[in-house]
Amino acid sequence: MMRRGLAGQRLVATFLGGALLFNYPVLSLLDRSEPFFGMPMLWVCLFGVWALLIAVAAWIAERGAG
Repeated sequence: MMRRGLAGQRLVATFLGGALLFNYPVLSLLDRSEPFFGMPMLWVCLFGVWALLIAVAAWIAERGAG
């Protein structure tokens, strides 16, 4: 039972971390004109952080379900 509460807390922390990373001041640091593999750095970071948040949430959910 304690494991589910800890998983819920970790998911909330993941959400808050994602909200912080998708906020304006952090995104403005990445808004540069240099491309990264032909794509703007902002788009690469947005999709990278998005994929990372999905992976972390899935990992927490799978670990908490056992």
